[in-house]
Amino acid sequence: MKSFSKLTEGLQGQPMLEILTTVCALEAAGKKVYRFEVGDSSFDAYPHVVAATKEALDKGYTKYVDSLGIPPLREAICDYTKRKLGFRPELSQVAIMPANSVIDFVMRCVVNPGEEVIFSDPGFASYIAVASYLGIKMVKVPIWEKNEFRLNPDDLLPLITDKTRLIIITSPQNPTGGVMTEAEMLRVAEIVREKDIYLLSDEIYAENIYDCKHYSPSVIDQCRERTIILNGFSKAHSMSGWRLGYAIGPTELIAKMGQMFETVYTCVPPFIQYAGISALNTPEEMVKERISQYKKLRDLMVAKLNEIPGITCNPPKGAIYVFPNISGTGLTSKEFAQFVLEKAGVAVVPGSCFGDGGEGYVRLCYARSEEMIEEACEAMKVALINR
Repeated sequence: MKSFSKLTEGLQGQPMLEILTTVCALEAAGKKVYRFEVGDSSFDAYPHVVAATKEALDKGYTKYVDSLGIPPLREAICDYTKRKLGFRPELSQVAIMPANSVIDFVMRCVVNPGEEVIFSDPGFASYIAVASYLGIKMVKVPIWEKNEFRLNPDDLLPLITDKTRLIIITSPQNPTGGVMTEAEMLRVAEIVREKDIYLLSDEIYAENIYDCKHYSPSVIDQCRERTIILNGFSKAHSMSGWRLGYAIGPTELIAKMGQMFETVYTCVPPFIQYAGISALNTPEEMVKERISQYKKLRDLMVAKLNEIPGITCNPPKGAIYVFPNISGTGLTSKEFAQFVLEKAGVAVVPGSCFGDGGEGYVRLCYARSEEMIEEACEAMKVALINR
């Protein structure tokens, strides 16, 4: 067989989805597995969102549409941004596409092979996967449990070189749940302005926040110069299967991303986009109620994990994950994940999948039922005590 392209040599995929494949095989073989490996929710999408999807299908919204997205959804995103962040982007600044595509297309549009992108360690596995296959040099900023896994903006400065093209920040953060302060966000915005670097602000968990507020660096340039917002519907609205997200950025960049998207995908199905409009118009009380439920589940999981010998877990301030320290068990992250899957039937993600800084930790998504959390933590506790 002929060899594949150089591009494929860097492909590594997402470790969470590899674990998902393993878990599905175990379930198919009849094994009960407590699943905390993927950033999905056991909660269903809001009924009005499902109804809007059905209505759009009934109306025949199943044809090709503008690759940048249908205008009603882009207008709704502009309105939503105004409500949440205080500025209203132009329609030409908004592109509709799956959130993971935004990561890919931003990197492809602003960073050349051999140039540099900076992001946190630990950090979202897709940043690593995309940079790897594109031949982009990854420069990682350590974040620490002692600082609530918040990126320190001053740690960026020594890492910036003449090859730095993009900085990615995530708040609330995946996998740790860390939330950056307003001062930290504004400092990052100042740094990218001073250094003339693009900034991708991953705000997919902006609604999933507890005990504090979400701040965006985009308020400085309103996404007109160098800031790009990544957001979507998977986390806040329990719509992971819809694969619906969006980018807000400088008009010229959004146009390029739109061309790239139409080349690869053509467009997001319009009936799914109409579901997005319905989701953005969800009454605030409903969103707050769901976040309150998530907070309750977070508190339960943190409490139960802290009852397990060798594990310590601080409550994250955002996202839908806990990132407990398992170094007290004497196992590496991968050893721990393998052990609890085999002996307790609990699927978790090794922290090392998110970078070297994740070693000694594992990630669990707590958007599950109380019963599942309690049973899984008890199973891990028994397995670890009896090993």
